[in-house]
This record gives sequence, structure tokens and C-alpha cells, in this order.
Amino acid sequence: MSVEIRPIDRTDVPAIVGMVHELAEYEKAADECHLTEAQLEAALFAEQPALFGHVALIDGEPAGMALWFLNFSTWRGVHGVYLEDLYVRPSARGAGVGRALLATLAAVCAERGYERLDWWVLHWNPAREFYHSIEAVAMDEWVPYRLTGPALQALAALAPATRAKNPESSLRGDAG
Repeated sequence: MSVEIRPIDRTDVPAIVGMVHELAEYEKAADECHLTEAQLEAALFAEQPALFGHVALIDGEPAGMALWFLNFSTWRGVHGVYLEDLYVRPSARGAGVGRALLATLAAVCAERGYERLDWWVLHWNPAREFYHSIEAVAMDEWVPYRLTGPALQALAALAPATRAKNPESSLRGDAG
């Protein structure tokens, strides 16, 4: 049983969306996952993609996936990769799929001069043992924060009137 890793193409989108939903169910958050094929395709294949991904195949069938995007360290002055989702189907666990996907992302980092690969994992996830085995370090000193829903909207309402009219222009540093 050999593992093939390749970038996701459009034909993979239905299987990848299925695996994202499987991951949400595994993480006991199925009701929070609303990803559609159209959303994933738009994120992956836009002129300036918001997301990148790799699929793992065993005997030509999707067995796992990694969805990721670029981050940037202002302290180091270089990009890194943030791994949004890593998932291996239960039937493929223990076959080296997760290691192959992470090795592929490590190679992306090495080839492009990126200095780190980051991801979050739930405290109870048994994959943490695997992550320690590849010398990944838990960043226990950091506490993640998130704003969503009404709290996000309430804070947005406090934004100064001079904010950019086009949110993407502010991402480029334009005035609007």
C-alpha cells in the first residue's frame, strides 16, 4: 500500500469537502461545519487563492488531506505555513498518510524558505503523540483567542469611520 501525495485539483473538491465534514464530526463539532464545494473551490482556485491543499491517495482513492495557507512572522520577516486541517480517514490511519502529508508541507516550507509550520490540535486528540514523535513542539505558553458572531459584529461597529471601504484594499495597505 503506497501513499501518493499531490496538490488538490478541482476533481478532488467533493472528496475534500467530505473529509472536512468527517474531521468536524471526529472533533465533535459537526454542527459547526458548513463548508460547501463551491466555497472550497472558490478558496482554492481563485486568481489569488486563500487556501492551498494536498490530497493523499492510497490505490488512487482519497485517504487524507491537508488544507493550509500562508502566514507571516513579523519577528522573523518570513512566511510560514498554517495547517488549517489535517485529516486521515480511519481506514488509512497507521499507514504513513499523516507523516507523508506533513513531510510534503515541510518540503514546501524548505523549498520556499519558510521557517515554520504551525497548527492547532485539540488536547484530547491522540495524534498529539505522533506530532511529538516528529519533534513538533506544543506551544503551551500561547492562548488562542477568537471573535465570532455578535461579539465580532459589536467590535466591528466600533471601527473608526476612516476605515477602508473595500476590506481587501486594507489588506493591500491601500486607503480604500
